[in-house]
Amino acid sequence: MEAEQEQQAFDPASFEHVPVLLEECLEGLAIRPDGTYLDGTAGGAGHSRAIASRLDAAAGGRLIALDQDPDAVQTARQRLAGLPATVVQTNFRYAADALAGLGVAQIDGALLDLGVSSHQLDDAERGFSYRADAPLDMRMSQEGTSAADLVNTLDREELARILRDYGEEPYAWQIAGRIVEARQETPIETTLQLSGLIASAVPPAVRRKDKNPARRSFQALRIAVNHELDALEEGLDAIFGALAPGGRLCVITFHSLEDRLVKNKFRRWATACTCPPEFPVCVCGGKAKAKLITRKPIEAKPDELADNRRSRSARLRVLEKL
Repeated sequence: MEAEQEQQAFDPASFEHVPVLLEECLEGLAIRPDGTYLDGTAGGAGHSRAIASRLDAAAGGRLIALDQDPDAVQTARQRLAGLPATVVQTNFRYAADALAGLGVAQIDGALLDLGVSSHQLDDAERGFSYRADAPLDMRMSQEGTSAADLVNTLDREELARILRDYGEEPYAWQIAGRIVEARQETPIETTLQLSGLIASAVPPAVRRKDKNPARRSFQALRIAVNHELDALEEGLDAIFGALAPGGRLCVITFHSLEDRLVKNKFRRWATACTCPPEFPVCVCGGKAKAKLITRKPIEAKPDELADNRRSRSARLRVLEKL
């Protein structure tokens, strides 16, 4: 559903986000001027604007841009004004509902840029950064359960599971224990308060080696707060279901959990036979639903790496529906 009301205090000019792997995404989408495309993560509208500028409204070309962040929605609407684009405030896991609401039966391509936007990271008040002091928030939608809610209410076992599973944090149990101990004295309400606790829970040698020992834990909490992996699983299925034959799906990931999920999903769609490997011949009669355009992920070129440090961990995978 589109936002009923935009935030008046927010200035879209302040929403900075350099689109990563832009040319590679445009090439991967194989954009047709008369096609219908989806950007499931509009952000600062960098990818969206580049896609929409290649579409011909007179020929029926159209972009649907989604984002759950009201700041991003307001920014995208402003930056896509005059282009054949519609912006909807929703999580891409609900892409099927968003498309149905607009009367769109099929799309010719879709893009997901799963990275946290520069605006979200650099706006300390959003609570994503462990480098600046702010309320411990991390909600992309600016609604629902916050990171502070999690660290102050979950038991040690569940906190450790989140840090281990979503952050691949080797000291998850120790950090969770330190959090539970500290919150008995006073609630954990700010980013620097939490990052200090995390640093105090890891061995001194780790603190000396890793300048930011809170990085993995903050990633884990962000994923948990926003249900990112569940949303990605559901969103990929919804978007793939909406693709027309020959339609392309491009996904940019920024950490191993996302990339593994996307790689495995793409591989399943591109695999015909699902028989056990010990079967001498295929008996399932399965057919591949897609073909891999990229068998290995595309990474940023040296010039982009030099210009945008947040492109360092970006991985682009492209699939075409059969």
